[in-house]
Amino acid sequence: QVQLVESGGGKVQPGGSLRLSCAASGVPFSSTIMGWYRQETGKERELVATITPYGTTSYVDSVKGRFTVSRDNAKNTVYLQMNSLKPEDTAVYYCSPLNSFTPSGSRYWGLGTQVTVSS
Repeated sequence: QVQLVESGGGKVQPGGSLRLSCAASGVPFSSTIMGWYRQETGKERELVATITPYGTTSYVDSVKGRFTVSRDNAKNTVYLQMNSLKPEDTAVYYCSPLNSFTPSGSRYWGLGTQVTVSS
């Protein structure tokens, strides 16, 4: 059974930083591409960062230079370091394995962690 537990969210002022964590179980983590998504209220979920098992990363343009994704395969955990946060980064953040799907073909999701950027 796949389980994803995101943590580390909170409220921060513009320009601040947060580090999100996602503990994954039930997937072959060391061979799984992991992604961080976010969903603002009323909008579709957006892929913001990915990391391959070997550490190759990619980012959506809006977070390049501010967010850094990393992973610890020994701990089955993926991280998202978010710096220079902006109000438009406010969203619920989720992680998901990009190459693992439910029997019905959907992505696996956890409960997410809320990030609020506001003064």
